[in-house]
Amino acid sequence: MEEKKTGKVHGLTLKERKYGKLTGVQDIHSFNENEILLQTEAGKVQIKGEQLHVKSLDLEKGEAEIEGKVNSVSYLTKNAQKKEEPLLKRMFR
Repeated sequence: MEEKKTGKVHGLTLKERKYGKLTGVQDIHSFNENEILLQTEAGKVQIKGEQLHVKSLDLEKGEAEIEGKVNSVSYLTKNAQKKEEPLLKRMFR
């Protein structure tokens, strides 16, 4: 039997800043009640908030459900650290 590999599409649904469902999840790097860091098909996703919990995780389906107060969702890139440097320092390299 031949196995078909299909890419899991990344998606994020957030209801009332309290309940979230993510698809295309490959791994959870870390989590605590203030931050969840996930690896998805679209790259790393950082969710910050209060009283955050990973309600369910199914890596075979690529799905995760979270709950708690979500304050921000950020897609992290390799260039994210460079943006934190002062503008003048970046200009005069």
